[in-house]
Amino acid sequence: MIHPLADVQTESVGKNTDIWQFCVVLPKARIGENCNINAHVFIENDVIVGNNVTVKSGVQLWDGLRIEDNVFIGPNVTFTNDFLPRSKHYPKSFLKTTLERGASIGANATLIGGIVIGEYAMVGAGSVVTKDIPAQELWHGNPAVFHGYVCRCGKKCDESLVCEDCQKEAAS
Repeated sequence: MIHPLADVQTESVGKNTDIWQFCVVLPKARIGENCNINAHVFIENDVIVGNNVTVKSGVQLWDGLRIEDNVFIGPNVTFTNDFLPRSKHYPKSFLKTTLERGASIGANATLIGGIVIGEYAMVGAGSVVTKDIPAQELWHGNPAVFHGYVCRCGKKCDESLVCEDCQKEAAS
């Protein structure tokens, strides 16, 4: 479903993807299946969004962003893609940022361009991320620092990377 008040210029939108009102999606952007792109989202041309991705309201996805499957991006998350921004002066190429499968980014977090957020990693709300975050790690703060591990289900766990609830489910 593409809301009639959205400006979706790309033809590359997967099945069962919802794009809500007041979104702008430029012609070369690619969006996968079963995504939910909430109101007031802007997506530039050199952006790839995987399947089952949620992008909450007030997010801009700039050139160079790669979002793998099952990623959650909270409201008003900010991405950057240029270390030396100047009006009307563009870099030869924008920084590449990757959110790997299952990663979650909390509301109002800021991610500096050129980093990788690992599989199932979690970034806390309001954090400023300036470096890569490994798989299944929990980072938050300004600047964001390591605060432990998260299970694929999202609950905090130890270095085994599986929470008590998931271990119980696997045993039954």
